[in-house]
Amino acid sequence: MAEEFKHDLPDGMTDWIAEAGGGGITRLERHIARREAWVVDVTRPDGSVAEYFLRLDREGDGSGTHSVKSEAKVQTALVETGMKVPAICAWSEDLQAALHERMPGRADLDNAEPDEQAAVLEDFIQQLVLLHSLDPDSLGLDHMPIPATSAECALGEIDFVEQFLGGMVTDPLYTYSLQWIRNHVPERLDRVSLLQGDTGPANFMFHEGQVSAIVDWEWAHFGDPMEDFGNICTREFYCPSTPDEGLAPMFRRYEELSGFPVHLDSVRYYRVQQFVRSIVSLARITAINDPQMPNAMNWAYRYICERATCEALADAMGIELERPELSEIEMASSLEGVVVQNLRDEVLPAVDGDYPLHRLEHATLLVECLDRQKQLGPDLASIELDEIAALTGRRADSLDDGLMELDHAIQGWGTENESEVLCYLARRAWRLEYLWKPVVDLFPDRKFSRID
Repeated sequence: MAEEFKHDLPDGMTDWIAEAGGGGITRLERHIARREAWVVDVTRPDGSVAEYFLRLDREGDGSGTHSVKSEAKVQTALVETGMKVPAICAWSEDLQAALHERMPGRADLDNAEPDEQAAVLEDFIQQLVLLHSLDPDSLGLDHMPIPATSAECALGEIDFVEQFLGGMVTDPLYTYSLQWIRNHVPERLDRVSLLQGDTGPANFMFHEGQVSAIVDWEWAHFGDPMEDFGNICTREFYCPSTPDEGLAPMFRRYEELSGFPVHLDSVRYYRVQQFVRSIVSLARITAINDPQMPNAMNWAYRYICERATCEALADAMGIELERPELSEIEMASSLEGVVVQNLRDEVLPAVDGDYPLHRLEHATLLVECLDRQKQLGPDLASIELDEIAALTGRRADSLDDGLMELDHAIQGWGTENESEVLCYLARRAWRLEYLWKPVVDLFPDRKFSRID
């Protein structure tokens, strides 16, 4: 029998789900993730249960290559190839929604035992080899352009995220890193393949020592396979799943199975590209502050990714960075602090349900961040103005003015002062992580795994 559930899904969504599943909805739970998704069960008249994973674009029209519709097309094409991807059980053009087959397993490879991690990563690499071996012309993905040159491979996604940002945020780190990406396109391109575009730990499910499903294909596109290795570095940064020797054994195994080399200079380039793609996208998302979004996670990802971008650039350029000393201080009593204590002591214990609890916990962290901005922000802004003045020769009247002046200077300098500017941008990124520490601590002590 169908049940009534509290939800904020678009009108007509539950009727469509029930019709597509051939029964009544008996489970409807918001999934805890950055992109909206729901866990859905439909119980049929014969008692059987169809288990789905609902993905939707609330404001999408299905156009372009970064959408739920594109993801559904990619998965439908890949099901026929032997790739371990969830089948698309139903698609609604009107609702821009897809019902995915719900696969067994979990995604937290970083919490698995070392033996299981090794077995799962072996299976994952075999899947990646298969993906990259597929003939682009045979997949029927006509909505996706197939790049012909290394520059088209490297810059296509960057062009997209710059257009997505639309000038909403100006930041010297973004200007610096985008210039670097355009000036250092890899010369080598062995082949063009279908890429997941966001591949690696946490974007595949595993069960009993094997990959059960590779998920999250909305960023899929054709390009240089080395980009997927840049992605693996990025995802490993957040979900460390390799032993002390890092990613090098995985890369060597790919070479053995595929017969193609992994070019580490290209991997370093695409590691930068992937983090820049992230920070530019996150800049727009955090500028909007949509209440539907997981804002605490987005702010955390933004500032962690900004620091990681600087570190990835430094590694690619052979530059040593020096982390500024930042000691934690005792915060003064404040109204924001009172609100945080009230929420933690009185409200959070009374909340039922994983998703509401998750949302309230993260809202509490954001209030803590507002308190830190009020109490620590002015002193940190003064440091920024002093260090910007050392680069530009003028101390601006406000931090916004100083950042704007540095941004304009970077555009004019080109490759001039490259090392000095990056060292400053890295210090600023560490200070921003410190300022936003309550949300940054959702992902503490993130660092790169070795690739050589």
